[in-house]
Amino acid sequence: MSESSVSVVKVIRCIVCPTGCQIQAIPKGSDIVFEGYTCERGLEYAKQEFYEPKRILTTTVRVEDGFLPLIPVRTDKPILKDRLREALNEIAKTVVRAPIKMGDILIENILELDSNLIASRDLAKL
Repeated sequence: MSESSVSVVKVIRCIVCPTGCQIQAIPKGSDIVFEGYTCERGLEYAKQEFYEPKRILTTTVRVEDGFLPLIPVRTDKPILKDRLREALNEIAKTVVRAPIKMGDILIENILELDSNLIASRDLAKL
């Protein structure tokens, strides 16, 4: 059997609802067929995860003049999974000044990915 005739099935665990369907992405010719979902939302999730996976990025940012030296942050929208490392490198260069309120935008439109980096808590000034 040649390598080109081997079909690789990718299994995607749906996280849309508590059912947690195991959806199979099955190559059929030049198409991908999805099986194992029990609702349309699961199918949409599996397609997104297969073709263009995204994640909410959570990390910390350094703070000057703050009660703490770091503040927890997250993106307000998911960003492409293959750009997470690049986003983390950009965030590592960032230093913000206290005071900070939860929800403050600390980096607007990070890497032009249509997602802002926001503070996940309040942080008072020293």
